[in-house]
Amino acid sequence: MKHIRNFSIIAHIDHGKSTLADRLIEITSAVAQRDMKAQLLDNMDLERERGITIKSHAVQMDYIHEGQPYVFNLIDTPGHVDFSYEVSRAIAACEGALLLVDAAQGIQAQTISNLYLAIEQDLEIIPILNKIDMPGAMIEEVSDQIIDLIGCDLEDIIPVSAKTGENVMAIFDAIINKIPPPTGDIDAPLQALIFDSMYNSYRGVIAYFRILNGKLRKGDNVKFVNTGKGYDANEIGILRLDLEPKKELLAGDVGYIVTGIKESKEIKVGDTITHTNNPAPSIQGFEDVKPMVFAGIYPMDTEDYEDLRDSLEKLQLNDASLVYEPETSLALGFGFRCGFLGMLHLEIVQERLEREFDMTVITTVPNVSYFWVDRKGVRLPISNPSDMPDPTMVEHIEEPYITAQVITKPEYIGRIMTLCIEKRGELKNQVYLSETRVELSFDLPLAEIVFDFYDRLKSISRGYASFDYQMDNYRPSDLVKMDILLNGDKVDAFSALIHRSKAYELGRKLCVKLKELLTRHQFMIAIQAAIGAKVIARETISALRKDVTAKCYGGDITRKRKLLEKQKKGKKKMRQVGNIEVPQKAFMAVLKLNDN
Repeated sequence: MKHIRNFSIIAHIDHGKSTLADRLIEITSAVAQRDMKAQLLDNMDLERERGITIKSHAVQMDYIHEGQPYVFNLIDTPGHVDFSYEVSRAIAACEGALLLVDAAQGIQAQTISNLYLAIEQDLEIIPILNKIDMPGAMIEEVSDQIIDLIGCDLEDIIPVSAKTGENVMAIFDAIINKIPPPTGDIDAPLQALIFDSMYNSYRGVIAYFRILNGKLRKGDNVKFVNTGKGYDANEIGILRLDLEPKKELLAGDVGYIVTGIKESKEIKVGDTITHTNNPAPSIQGFEDVKPMVFAGIYPMDTEDYEDLRDSLEKLQLNDASLVYEPETSLALGFGFRCGFLGMLHLEIVQERLEREFDMTVITTVPNVSYFWVDRKGVRLPISNPSDMPDPTMVEHIEEPYITAQVITKPEYIGRIMTLCIEKRGELKNQVYLSETRVELSFDLPLAEIVFDFYDRLKSISRGYASFDYQMDNYRPSDLVKMDILLNGDKVDAFSALIHRSKAYELGRKLCVKLKELLTRHQFMIAIQAAIGAKVIARETISALRKDVTAKCYGGDITRKRKLLEKQKKGKKKMRQVGNIEVPQKAFMAVLKLNDN
C-alpha cells in the first residue's frame, strides 16, 4: 500500500488540467503512443467539441522511481462551477491534489473554490504553475499570488509547461515525496466507497469505487449498505483507459465492479460496498446535491414518456447531480421536473439526452426554488411556478441569495458593478489581490444569474473576469407569478415567478416573441401577460380573413353588412372552440429572450 498514490488535478476552467493529465499518461506509458491524442481522458464528443471537462475521469498509471514501482491513481476533474459536485466526489477518493494555476491568467475564482474543497478533506496540496512557455506568462507575479493563497514557500511551486512537457518530471517526485500513501487495514472487513458509476447496455451498471479497508476478490458475495441487497462480484478490475480485469483488489486501490445490476435505482453514489457475510459499517459518503435551477423536460411525443424516464435514470448514474421527479403540464402532457446545478448543466443534460439516448425533448423556462410563507407562518417550498397558491393565502415569498466572487482587472470594476446592481445585487467587499487583480464580493438573487449573467460578465470584461458562487440564504422578496394567456387560457409552461420590478419588461418581451412565432388562425388570438387578474402586456394576432364581400357587386350596402355580420359570428364561434398549437421553437425561444 505504501507504493500507491491517489491524487486529483484541480484548477479553474482552461488552466490546462486535461493537458497535464495527457503528459502524465504519456510519460508513464499508460497508453500506447499510437493511441495518444489531446484531451485523452475526455471521452465524450461533447467534451471534445466544447473543449471542457464535464465528467471526472479516473486512470491508473505505473511509474518506477529509484528502482521502486509505484501505482498512481489520477482523477482529472472539471473546472466549471456547474460541475463542482464532480470535483467534490473526486477529492473524496484521494489523499492529494495538484493545484494548477495558469501563469498567464493567475489565480481565478474557481481555483480558490476548488482549493477550499480540497482543504476541507485534508488533502496534501502540490501547487503547480502551468503554461510557463507562453509569451504572456507572469511567473513571479503569479507565484506570489499562490504563496499568498496557500502559504507555501517559493521552492514548493513547480513551474511546468504541460503542453511541451517541460519540467513535468518534477511533479512525479513531488507526488511520491509529498502525497501520503493511503491508510487502511487489509485484514479488516471490506469497506469501499462508490464515487461514480455508469450504465453499459450489455453488462448493466458498472460502479467505480475506492477501497478504504479490506480486500475484494472476484466472485465474492457483496452488498451495498444503503440498499441492503446482495450481489456477486462477477468482475472486478482497475481503471486504465479501458477497464482492466483483476482477480483481487486491496485497501488503497481504486477500481470498478460489475455485478449484473440492470436497475439503476439499486446503486447510489456515496454508498458503501461490503461483504455480505462479514459486513462493515457505512462510510460517510457525499452530501446530497442541492439543485440550483429547475426546468421541466418533456418528450416531443407523449408516447416516449417511459423511454425518457429510462434515459434519465441511466444518465443519473453517470451524473449524480441530476435530480428529477414526474410532473404533468396542461400544455405539454407528462414529463419530469428536473433540478440542475446551473444553466450549463441544463444545456449539457439536454444535449446528452439527444446524443446518447436519441431523445428529443422540450425544456420549459428554467427557474429556481423558492419558499412561500402562509398567513399562519408555515414555510413551504415551490420549485414550479404553477404550484404557486392563490396570492390571498401568501404572507410573503422568499428567494435564494448567493454570495458571488468576481476576480477581474481594475479597469472593469465599474461595468461589473453596474451589471450586478442591474441584477438586484449588493456589493459586500472589494479586495485588491495585486495591482492588476481585484476581488469583488456581491450578494445576488440566484434567479438573476440563471439566464445571461455569466455570458454578459464575460463580454463586458473581455473574458478577464472569473466568477464563482456559494449558496447564502433565503430572503423575503417582492415576487409575483406572471402567467401567459392565449385567448384567456393559461399556458402553464410559460408561467414564471419574477420580481415585480421586472415583470412588465419580461411580459412585454414574451408577448412580442410569441406573436412572431405563433401561426395565424382563422380567428383572432389575444396573447396576454398577466399578474393574477391584471393584464400587464398584450399583443394580438389578427385573423386570416376571407373576403366574403367579393361576390357582392353593386346593390344595397346592407347586403355587404349582412355577409360581414355572418362572418363575424362564425369567427366568434371559432374562437370559442379553436385550439392554438404552441410550436416547440416557442419554448426554446423563451430561453434566448435575453440574447435579442
